[in-house]
Amino acid sequence: MSLRRKGRELALQVLYQLDMSGEASEQALHAFAESFEASPKAREFAWALVRGVRERQQQLDAALAAGSDNWRVERLSRIDANVIRLAVYEMSNGLPLEIAINEAVEVARKYGTAESAAFVNGVLDAVAKQLGLTRGQKPPPADDE
Repeated sequence: MSLRRKGRELALQVLYQLDMSGEASEQALHAFAESFEASPKAREFAWALVRGVRERQQQLDAALAAGSDNWRVERLSRIDANVIRLAVYEMSNGLPLEIAINEAVEVARKYGTAESAAFVNGVLDAVAKQLGLTRGQKPPPADDE
């Protein structure tokens, strides 16, 4: 498994734990993450993702809600919602659309339900269109840069 895939999976697990426990202290999240095997570089990548998603969660959730017709974010599976948040965060920060979607679909397939991969794919396609992203195109810089 690639370093980045491992980092994405670890980030998903940390974000899921955060959703489930409500525990937001950096110390508690690090303690939780230490229970999973990962290289220092994978952990560093995971923490960058977790911090980015947490800092921009309102924007990410707005994009997620707009891309998931008739679904409120609160009603989505926490796995699916966090996989989508991670992918939208990465797409909006320069990861090519096709890589972001493919990685999200693979992670959703591993951790979600039988329907998760198709759902995540559909929502990310809709979000990409809404953000004006096309395959092979880099996104514009985020507002906070």
